[in-house]
Amino acid sequence: MKSFKKLAVLCLCIIMGASLLTGCGGSAGSETDSTAAGGSAAADGKVLTFGCQMYSDGLIDPAHDINTAWNCMRFGVGEALYKFNDEMVAEPWLAESAESSEDYKTWTVTLKKDIKFSNGDDMTATKVKESFERLRKEGPNGTSTPEKYSAVNAEITADDEAGTVTFVLPEADFNFLGNLAYPVNEIVNVAATTNWESGVIGTGPYAVEKFTDQVGYTMVKNENYREEVPYDKVEIMFMGDASAKAMALQSGQIDLAENITNVSDIQTFQDDDNFTVDIASGVRCGFSWMNQKGILKNDTLRKAMLMAIDYDTICKSNTIGGLYTAGFSVLPSTLSYGYDKLNNPYKYDPEGAKKLLDDAGIVDSDGDGIREIDGKNINLRYISYDNRLLNEFSDAHTNYLSKIGIGVTAEYGSSDDQWSKLAAFDYDLNNNNWTTVGNGDPSEYLANWYSKSEANYCGYANKEYDKLYEELGKTGDADKRADLIQQMQQILVDDAVAVIDGYYNSSMIYSKNVGYAHIHTADYYWLTTEITPAK
Repeated sequence: MKSFKKLAVLCLCIIMGASLLTGCGGSAGSETDSTAAGGSAAADGKVLTFGCQMYSDGLIDPAHDINTAWNCMRFGVGEALYKFNDEMVAEPWLAESAESSEDYKTWTVTLKKDIKFSNGDDMTATKVKESFERLRKEGPNGTSTPEKYSAVNAEITADDEAGTVTFVLPEADFNFLGNLAYPVNEIVNVAATTNWESGVIGTGPYAVEKFTDQVGYTMVKNENYREEVPYDKVEIMFMGDASAKAMALQSGQIDLAENITNVSDIQTFQDDDNFTVDIASGVRCGFSWMNQKGILKNDTLRKAMLMAIDYDTICKSNTIGGLYTAGFSVLPSTLSYGYDKLNNPYKYDPEGAKKLLDDAGIVDSDGDGIREIDGKNINLRYISYDNRLLNEFSDAHTNYLSKIGIGVTAEYGSSDDQWSKLAAFDYDLNNNNWTTVGNGDPSEYLANWYSKSEANYCGYANKEYDKLYEELGKTGDADKRADLIQQMQQILVDDAVAVIDGYYNSSMIYSKNVGYAHIHTADYYWLTTEITPAK
């Protein structure tokens, strides 16, 4: 997941202070009260405290950028017409059903009845149409491109009496229901929302009562929700540091935390009967882009780098152990796209990597330990940030590369730094972690290496890959699509397009104050009605 705003680390006095959101003597920043809530929580009601990562300054808005769309769904404010189950199959959520024409260009969605927004307004077909039209009007922002989702570009017709919304697409979309499930396409009450930064009005189980800049949200139950909402109030606390989350959970300051990434902390919680650790099988891939507009356009250098790194050892280390599964393709081995049929020509072989470089004349001519290209020392700028162990992977990669004479300079900042440098091609290596089937299908993710895509942030181009990608966009048969995706993966592997960290396993950890919580494969769903208080 990407971020466009500067990531703020929650100060220790807020983590350990007596009050959840009013510590540090007012240094938390501005506070915004919202009227989006469907009711107010009683002082003695059920309260959940939730520690989580902050993205895009915590803003909530499907149209602002990708992160703010994820925030809206993760914080229980927004819902979409469809939702992914843990097998990444799109199922009806706010919709009752959907039908497509034979050419997959016209889709008619029937809405569920009696759905209300948190302010009490009915969710009508017209309001659904307005929500999609706002995306077209307001997006994109920065490098976010909500208009790439077919529903946003469609000609939309609303029938309030029939409760249907019809989308006429410019091109066939075989994965239209998966696209409807993506957080950008969640449904909000456009006409009634007055504060788009924090008070967006959605159909979810919770609504914003107060937003404290850089600190978090106070959420209250949506009194108009269609089922019982477990908590009267939820205090969301932004914690970018995994150790801060662990400390706050152990001290009782929070009840629930997402994605604590310190292996020792996770083991401690797993060994303690007072806590439950819930882990989801990974569909995320941690990988470093290789900028082929710079020195890494040299394919021999890229291939040697991949051969120099022992990925299995890194993923089994005390630092990473258990949180990532090692792999060599840009798509995780858990997905059904032929991973077991792929061939990896760049298995760990440091001596082979050295010979590959020597034979290509990429040598250390002056004896300083660093090889040269065109008479200059190789010094790769490695961009990374502190999230999901990315910096730890980057450190490990740097160590292995130094052993074959490849110089690396680390530039570790915020997620905003990582993303802005990626979009500007201002890097050699850029480490990040992406959901590979964000809309239930890897085609959007695989566009990262399609030469004609705006999402190609590494300058990679391969005519055969482009041909297969374009064929994928015209193919509806599931078996044929899987075969095409397998072929595309092999091309990317052969061309050494990325350094693969591994496949990330998301987690939620909660105390005895919580009866049940679950982290979903598609980690858009954090604050849901599944999370319940202990009896």
